[in-house]
Amino acid sequence: MCVIGGDGSLTGANIFQEEWSGLLEELAQNGKISEEAVKMHGYLNVVGMVGSIDNDFCGTDMTIGTDSALHRIIEVIDAIMTTAQSHQRTFVLEVMGRHCGYLALVSALACGADWVFLPESPPEEGWEENMCIKLSENRARKKRLNIIIVAEGAIDTQNKPITSEKIKELVVTQLGYDTRVTILGHVQRGGTPSAFDRILASRMGVEAVIALLEATPEIPACVVSLNGNHAVRLPLMECVQMTQDVQKAMDGGRFKDAVKLRGRSFEGNLKTYKRLAIKLPDDQIPKSNCNVAVINVGAPAAGMNAAVRSAVRVGIAEGHKMFAVYDGFDGFAKGHIKEIGWADVGGWTGQGGSILGTKRTLPGKYLEQIAEQIHVHNINALLIIGGFEAYLGLLELSAAREKHEEFCVPMVMVPATVSNNVPGSDFSIGADTALNTITDTCDRIKQSASGTKRRVFIIETMGGYCGYLANMGGLAAGADAAYIFEEPFDIRDLQSNVEHLTEKMKTTIQRGLVLRNESCSENYTTDFIYQLYSEEGKGVFDCRKNVLGHMQQGGAPSPFDRNFGTKISARAMEWITTKLKGSQGKAKKFVTNDSICLLGIRKRNLLFQPVTELKKETDFEHRIPKEQWWLKLRPLMKILAKYKASYDVSDAGQLEPVHQHGTQGELADI
Repeated sequence: MCVIGGDGSLTGANIFQEEWSGLLEELAQNGKISEEAVKMHGYLNVVGMVGSIDNDFCGTDMTIGTDSALHRIIEVIDAIMTTAQSHQRTFVLEVMGRHCGYLALVSALACGADWVFLPESPPEEGWEENMCIKLSENRARKKRLNIIIVAEGAIDTQNKPITSEKIKELVVTQLGYDTRVTILGHVQRGGTPSAFDRILASRMGVEAVIALLEATPEIPACVVSLNGNHAVRLPLMECVQMTQDVQKAMDGGRFKDAVKLRGRSFEGNLKTYKRLAIKLPDDQIPKSNCNVAVINVGAPAAGMNAAVRSAVRVGIAEGHKMFAVYDGFDGFAKGHIKEIGWADVGGWTGQGGSILGTKRTLPGKYLEQIAEQIHVHNINALLIIGGFEAYLGLLELSAAREKHEEFCVPMVMVPATVSNNVPGSDFSIGADTALNTITDTCDRIKQSASGTKRRVFIIETMGGYCGYLANMGGLAAGADAAYIFEEPFDIRDLQSNVEHLTEKMKTTIQRGLVLRNESCSENYTTDFIYQLYSEEGKGVFDCRKNVLGHMQQGGAPSPFDRNFGTKISARAMEWITTKLKGSQGKAKKFVTNDSICLLGIRKRNLLFQPVTELKKETDFEHRIPKEQWWLKLRPLMKILAKYKASYDVSDAGQLEPVHQHGTQGELADI
């Protein structure tokens, strides 16, 4: 049995498995089944997948449905922000989560809320006064809107409920602000699933089947889940037990334990939220006397602004002076550099594109001028947020260290590009937003054909030579084929795809979807593929083509990109601080390779990798990594499109003890 549900369903499945042999005996005694049947079906294997919007199941980073619920919440918050800004209002927003504050916490992080109330981490005594002080301080800083997020199960340290109405009354009576309450309710459970959820659920479905095929009578029931970008199997009962322990800790007033039991991901989120939401008074921050510059490089990607906001605020909290470099390396050379303060980046998380401005220009042409600007502004470290150009730029700066000692400062890059083609990281900021755009568009395009006769759509996606968007978009939208550069194809492949689709279209299937990466082949262009399918499908289906173009780069960032940008950038700033602290008092020059790094996600770890070491992993001609993790998911798309394909199970998760989950891998912080 494969059970998809929350802890209730999974606990039930576990009990059913434990009682299975007893139930068979009973049936045999009552003459309902024969003794042979009892022997033949002596044991039942159970695998669980966690489907719950609360993300309240211990042992899993993300449950199926959580990301979609966050999409609904963020859509509402973005809409509220525009009305609240016009009216100078305070909004109290109540989100789901009776016993778990995950949705409240992550949406607060994703929109930069002023205050958040969670069941696991009740506010300290005297919170009423503290909250009102914070709100009035924000108003004094010219912030026109206040947002307070409340989980429906929010409580105080005495376990008494804190309701959204109570908070509203408090703000109105203490501060006299115009305050509104919005309760989201079941909106959060509805809507179409996000791209992340579709891909997560598809991957977990495969893992569940593999786990069942490999199961033996001795193996206990397990749940399949993601740890970082890595599939794992965990003992079902231990996870259920731990989930119940959280509730017990909360009932007993052991709130610190409750937060710890939720795992590193939850704990990390809470820490990051507190650092970014509450600014200490200047006299309480020890000064580092270091200047750190932040720059965007390459094409715009949704989530860049969230990363800049996070870097600026973490930097200020760690005592640095933060400088913003406008318009990429081009602006750097021209001296477009300004100090940037805590309040300057307020409200940036939800903004698409790049507020600092970004260009594809590489630093090579301007080394003299950039070195001079670093000298003039006395910059001690550099954080670069960008795509493949940012990576090339870092390599150029690294090579120029011998000639210009100004470049002998710690430099770190955070990958941000819709193409997801930066070596050294499984994900980059902006790719999730682009995937959602592709998935939504494919959904709409497919819908446009409902009611018409059979139709096939050929859709071209961005990504340069990197097939990530075409491949993952195909998986999320249920495509029949996705043509990518990394997997060469010839006329025979095209022919078999067309024949396969024609056969499918002769049945009850009404619509086909074919994705093509923009640079997958020089000669098999989108037009060629469109004409081929049109000709071969005559009498069975007709064809339409769409080039999605730059809509994939724009739009408001998805919850994933806001949070990923916020957290990975905060980690990068912590790295810079550690490097600078180690050199204080000494006029230290940073000349080693490990002082120019790229921060990326690999499976379940967050790694700082020297850019010079990543050279050997890079195909510079096509601007892609030589090995891409997502190619392993190719056969999955083919199987789902009814092709016979073999799936590589060598990477399947092994059963692991659950207690390690909360402590292993840096990725839980993301």
